[in-house]
Amino acid sequence: MNFLIRIIVTAAVAFGLSSVLPGIQIDTFLTAIVLSIVLAIFNALLKPLLIILTFPITILTLGLFLFVINAGIILLTAKFVRGFQVSGFWPALLFSLLLSVLVSILYNKDRDRDKKRDD
Repeated sequence: MNFLIRIIVTAAVAFGLSSVLPGIQIDTFLTAIVLSIVLAIFNALLKPLLIILTFPITILTLGLFLFVINAGIILLTAKFVRGFQVSGFWPALLFSLLLSVLVSILYNKDRDRDKKRDD
């Protein structure tokens, strides 16, 4: 159930960001749901491998190269998901940053609400 909520929150935020950010286009909300599922798969399987392979450059850049990895995953996702277009690296970088921050904020508020309900 938690995974489904996270997918829906990610899809909603991504769909909202696509209407605000230039260079990002998501056709429908269903496309946003597919996007969030593909992103979850890539983040679970591909991202750890990329982090391990680029560990030296990540250390040299004090972790800033992780932003490049995130943008690359967004660009790769755009190749796999029809109806999701990214016009370049910089829009992908901004989209990945804002998506991460907003989903974290919204998901943490949801978890805090659940903790208060359990107490």
